[in-house]
Amino acid sequence: MNQTMVTVQGWIGTAPMLREVAGVPVLNFRLGCTPRHFNRATGSWVDSETQWYGVSAWRRLASNAEPSLRQGDPVVVHGRLDHRTYVNKHGIEVVALEIDAVTIGHDLTRGTASFVKVAASGPGGDPERDGEVAAA
Repeated sequence: MNQTMVTVQGWIGTAPMLREVAGVPVLNFRLGCTPRHFNRATGSWVDSETQWYGVSAWRRLASNAEPSLRQGDPVVVHGRLDHRTYVNKHGIEVVALEIDAVTIGHDLTRGTASFVKVAASGPGGDPERDGEVAAA
């Protein structure tokens, strides 16, 4: 499959919201990323325009991420990049970039975290393979 995979570091911009779609848990939030570059003329770091991505996490990742993530948390998200075009309420065509997350973690350059392993459940009791079974 030719999918564009990305890894993005940013801050959670909206409160993560867990819901169910056809009985499958999905977690959604917006991720803001502000690129920085060094301006040699001024000798200082300059922020570029913030880029916003919609993030969706499904199944076990959604269930584990929901109690772990809060608005404002620094995170690293890895997943499939997609875009969708729609007409907003002002009649303007907009392109939205979205990431279907494969993995999400806190950015440990910004702080510390504590990890709690969840009990294995599912067809084989193996969390790594459960994602493969669910995707099949």
